[in-house]
Amino acid sequence: MIREMIADPEKTVFLSTAVLWEIRIKQRLGKLVLPSHFDVVLDSLAFHWLPISRTHADRTAALPEHHRDPFDRMLVAQAQSEDLILVTGDAHLAMYGRNVLTFRPN
Repeated sequence: MIREMIADPEKTVFLSTAVLWEIRIKQRLGKLVLPSHFDVVLDSLAFHWLPISRTHADRTAALPEHHRDPFDRMLVAQAQSEDLILVTGDAHLAMYGRNVLTFRPN
């Protein structure tokens, strides 16, 4: 269901720069190995980049302490600020309400 939603050409799918930031940190720490053509793959995706704004950063401070991971908190803040739906496999984030859609990863 999630893959179909993301692949639907009628839907606009945003990818937060916070996601890329976390990916690059994990890559640098050796916790994630990326293919050499990762940038080409990113450029080929039909996602719209969602930059981190001051509003997003300020919103993280107002979030309840349901989750402590700063990257996840930023994603929730962005979803709330922009009235978007955050699609995540992290069930803990569902506590943030209507802007979060959780699923069970395979």
